[in-house]
Amino acid sequence: MAGRSAFLTPGEVASRSGVAVSALHFYERQGLIESTRTAGNQRRYARHVLRRIGFIRVSQRVGISLTDIFDALASLPSGRPPTKADWTRLSQRWRTDLDDRIEQLQRLRDDLDGCIGCGCLSLRSCTLYNPGDELATDGDGPRRLLTTGRVRS
Repeated sequence: MAGRSAFLTPGEVASRSGVAVSALHFYERQGLIESTRTAGNQRRYARHVLRRIGFIRVSQRVGISLTDIFDALASLPSGRPPTKADWTRLSQRWRTDLDDRIEQLQRLRDDLDGCIGCGCLSLRSCTLYNPGDELATDGDGPRRLLTTGRVRS
């Protein structure tokens, strides 16, 4: 790191991370990242904030809520950049949830033409896939896609 500052400007972080400066400010207001201030009251970010932002972006991309991301990041050690082991531990916390989502998305993909293709989403009008609105007993909405079991025929 010879010749490189330990701190980055918001513009440098935005450029390196691929997020807008306004997103950095939002993440900071939410407590997901931190900055320090210069004597002139300008924000500066430690270089390791880039890993946190990467983690935030990937977590959001797979559907993790900001609340869950905040809780995960709050469990990281303070005073040092997180290690690979720290990131692995955080990722493992969500594995079961992600596996469940993957299973649901696979069902959606496989059954999309049968359930959503007709447009009824388990209403009375679907005599082909839901005769007599039998799925209404399971609850509202697209019951065939929201359940963990296979689609009924």
